[in-house]
This record gives sequence, C-alpha cells and structure tokens, in this order.
Amino acid sequence: MVHKKIGLALSGGGARGFAHVGVLKVLAESGIPIDVIAGTSAGSIVGGAFAAGMSADEVMEMASRVRWGNMVRPSLSPLGVLSNAPMGRFISEELPVSKFEEMPIPFAAVACDFATGDEVVFKGKGNLAFAIRASCAVPGVFAPLRQPDGRLLVDGGVISPTPVEALWGLGADVVIAVDLVACGATFRAEPRSALGMMFQSAMMLLRTASINQHYRADIVIIPQIAHLRPDQINKRDEFVTLGKAAASESIASIRKLVD
Repeated sequence: MVHKKIGLALSGGGARGFAHVGVLKVLAESGIPIDVIAGTSAGSIVGGAFAAGMSADEVMEMASRVRWGNMVRPSLSPLGVLSNAPMGRFISEELPVSKFEEMPIPFAAVACDFATGDEVVFKGKGNLAFAIRASCAVPGVFAPLRQPDGRLLVDGGVISPTPVEALWGLGADVVIAVDLVACGATFRAEPRSALGMMFQSAMMLLRTASINQHYRADIVIIPQIAHLRPDQINKRDEFVTLGKAAASESIASIRKLVD
C-alpha cells in the first residue's frame, strides 16, 4: 500500500500559537505521521521546531521557555515599533538544526513580499531562523526583514494566514490545517475610536482570508480560543489544553483520511 503523504498547515495567531503545541501532542500520541509541514507566523515557530526533529514533548518544553523578553526588543527602525531579532537568537539556540536542508521533515515558512503582496515561501535551503523571523514580522508591530535582493518581507498572515497552498508545493496528499484565527475574538469590546474600528476591521479581514483557505484542506482543526488574546503568553497552558481538545475531536476523521 502506498503511504499517503500527510501535510500539516499551521496558522498564525501570536500567543495563540501555543494551541499548535497541543495539536502536535495529540497527533503524535495518536500515531498520525506528519510528512511535510508549512507554517505562517506563530505556526512557523511551532512547525519549524517539529520539522527540525524535535518531539512534541520537546516542542512543549521549548514553549515553556518563551517570554516576551526573549522574543522581542524595541526597534531602531521607523518601519516597526519592535524588532524580533531576539526571536532569531532563541530559535537558533533551541532548534537542533539551523538550515532548511538539514531538517528531517520538509518544511515551508510563509512570508509576504510587502512591495508586491506576493507569497514568499521559504523551503528547501537557507537560514531557518531568518525565514521564521520574516514569517512573524507583523506589519507595523515588527520591523520588516530585508532580503539580500532588497525585498521587504512581512508576516505571512498578510497573504496566507493558514498556509495550505504551501503544503501542496511540498507534495502533500492529505492536508490537516490548524486555524487559530477562524474562531474569532469574543474578548473584544465595541470599538470606541477610529483606530479601534480600523484594528477590528483588519482582524475581520484576516479571519475571512483564513477561512477562505479552508476549502483546500481535508481537515480543519479550530481550537476554541476566541476568549483568549494573541498577546497572552501567560495563558500558554490553557492554549495547549484547548489545542489538545480540538485535535482529539478530529482524530477519528483524520484516521479515515489516512487509512
């Protein structure tokens, strides 16, 4: 019997990315093999760690060491309030490999060319920490990264919140997507300013874009984390627990696809 190549697409979502760790844990415990992985933003960190050869338990241990202090610092660039340079150092220290070509599981990190709006998919070869930093460079919040050819790169969530397309490029036969944006955000109150209106409208657009990518996936896992903010790193345990719960509900359907 020919083994179906199973792909895992992990969306962005800031601190909500801890829910991806819970999903990975359940997939591993259920014996679901993952052959290729694509990640956007927070999904690129978790997916990159797993693809680099870390076990689900090791990824959970890494997640326990994440702090704002080892992820960001004030930026000197006028294009972003913060720099994610510390994130690059954290990734280099935590992950067992530093280059795409060294990864046991084929992996793609998705960023966006700010000038053209084109999807930029890092895969195959190159510096892993740079690719993940680029995938996580939320416009306006983090300074964009610049490639040697001059291109400015920003968060892949701008163009591909849940990177299903990148998995097809890696040869996936079955796609499992984990969307941390689709559940919405019940913690938000009605906006009281023009800036609040703009911010919440942007989040609606992001959610719509993410949901519109679901049709290319075979299974979509949506953790019920609407009540948790994307900046709540201190809620990591709750994120992980809710990720586990959502994945557990989908295991039977995943097994049918795999078998």
